[in-house]
Amino acid sequence: MKIDLRREIVRVVIALAVAFLLTVSLREIRGGASSAPDFPCGIGSNQETSIEVKQGESGSSIATSLFTSGVVKSSQSFFRLAVSDKRAAQIAPGAHRIQKTLCAKDALDQLLDNKRIVGLVNVAEGAWISEILPQMYEAGFSQSEVSTAMRTVKKPTGFTNLEGLFFPAQYSFAKGTSAEAAITSMVENSKSAMEKAGFYKPSSKFSAQQLLIIASLLQAEGNTGDFEKISQVVRNRLRVGMPLQFDSTVHYIEKRRGNIFLSTKSTLISSPYNTYRRYGLPPGPINNPGLSAMRAAANPTPGDWLYFITVAPFDTRFTSDIKQFNEWKIEYKKNLRAGKFRSSQ
Repeated sequence: MKIDLRREIVRVVIALAVAFLLTVSLREIRGGASSAPDFPCGIGSNQETSIEVKQGESGSSIATSLFTSGVVKSSQSFFRLAVSDKRAAQIAPGAHRIQKTLCAKDALDQLLDNKRIVGLVNVAEGAWISEILPQMYEAGFSQSEVSTAMRTVKKPTGFTNLEGLFFPAQYSFAKGTSAEAAITSMVENSKSAMEKAGFYKPSSKFSAQQLLIIASLLQAEGNTGDFEKISQVVRNRLRVGMPLQFDSTVHYIEKRRGNIFLSTKSTLISSPYNTYRRYGLPPGPINNPGLSAMRAAANPTPGDWLYFITVAPFDTRFTSDIKQFNEWKIEYKKNLRAGKFRSSQ
C-alpha cells in the first residue's frame, strides 16, 4: 500500500498541535494562582455592576463577562472555580447585581444569591395572583403594563381566568422583557405542566380548567402526601351532591392565610367561591398549584371517603363515616386549644 508522505506529515503535525492545546488548557484549569490572578477574598468594591447570564451560558463565557466588567482579576480564576465547584451549574439566568473587585469565590457566591437577581419573581406553590403581582412591580414592571397584560395575555383554550395559570417556579426576567412576555412564559409553563399531569386525556370526566380548580383545592387543603386522597374526596362529594365545604375557598375570598378557625359568619359570605353556600366546584382556581397537585387532581386514589380532617399538623385522616369524623373533630379541637397548630399558622 502506498503512503502519501506529505499527508502523513500534516496529520502528525495536527495531532501534536491538538495535544499541545489540550495540555495548555488543562494547565490553565488546574494551574496555580500565578497562572490565574485573583483578588483577595472578603474585600470587594463599593461599586456594583450588572452581569447578564443567558440560559445555558457556559462557565467560560460568564468568566469573560466578570473579567471585562471588573468583577474578577482574571477570567481564568473564575473559570477554574466554575469547573471544580458544582454550585456553578446552579447560576440562574438573568441580570445579577454584583460587586466589583471580588475574588472568584465571592463572585460565585454573589451570583448564587437570588436576592441579587434583577427582575426576579418567585411564584410559590399555592400563591395567589394578588401575592405575585407586587413581586412583578418590584422586578421593574409598571402596574399599568401588568394590568394591560393581564387583560391581553392569551389563555389556553377553555380557560377563563389567569388565577391558577402562573406556574410555580423562580423566574428571572431580563431587562426589557415586557409584562405580556413575562406572564405568557408563566402561562406556557402551566400549560406544559397540565399536559404532563394528564389534564387533556380524552377519558377524563373533567375539563382541563375543572382539573386545575381541583388541583388548587388540593394545594390549599392538604399536604403533598394527601393530595390523591383529597382528590377522591372532591369527586365523591360532587357525585353524591354534597357541598365541598372547604375552608380554603372562604380564605381565598377573604384573602386571609394561616387561619385554622373559620367563623359561622364567614361561611355565609355571598360569593360563587363560597363552597359552604354553593354546590359544585368554584368558578375558578383559588391559587396557583404545583405539578404534584396537578397530577393528583388527574389521578385520585380510589376510595369511598367523604370526610377528612387534619387532627394535628401532618396528621390528616379520611373516612366515609360522619360519626367517626365528628369524633376526630373533637380531637382536633382539643389539639387546637393545646396550641399544636400555632407553628403551622
